[in-house]
Amino acid sequence: MKKVLVETSARHIHLSREAVDVLFGEGYQLTNKKDLSQPGQYACAEKLEVVGPKGKLKASILGPTRNASQVELSLTDARTIGVVAPIRESGDIAGSGACKLVNPDNGNELELTEGVIAAKRHIHLTPEAAAEMGVADKQIVSVKIDSERSAVLGDVVVRVNANFAPAMHIDTDEANACCAFGTVYGEIVD
Repeated sequence: MKKVLVETSARHIHLSREAVDVLFGEGYQLTNKKDLSQPGQYACAEKLEVVGPKGKLKASILGPTRNASQVELSLTDARTIGVVAPIRESGDIAGSGACKLVNPDNGNELELTEGVIAAKRHIHLTPEAAAEMGVADKQIVSVKIDSERSAVLGDVVVRVNANFAPAMHIDTDEANACCAFGTVYGEIVD
């Protein structure tokens, strides 16, 4: 069977070590509020404002720090605050949208000249799970979401790594469109 748990990835921010220093102070350590389904990933207690020309939104920070800062928004979020968010795989930020990050607690700001994306829908799999499902890293598949408002989502990239936990990630726009609330599974259909 080619079924996988479907999780909603709400708007969030990944920060570089340098960005943490600018926004929170030199050497500041982000606070792990809650572990996420992907091993080693966690939601932080700290939040930031993502500011665009038409408005701002509050967003959670995910840890640990990364090599480059990145903001992942739904397309609705991006339009709401007036920023460009091309659909990209996480980490593919060259030439992507710009925004300002603001720490509402201390007023510190950081201009990102790139780094705003709408995350391409994807499936995290271990090598064993990928082999069992008959898919490979970077393969593009379609997934039928089993929900009250089922839908087939195409252009889903498979990402394979020994450190992953099997799960499909979609954004809030996609989750709302197909009622993917609570525990929902998707089946790879091609």
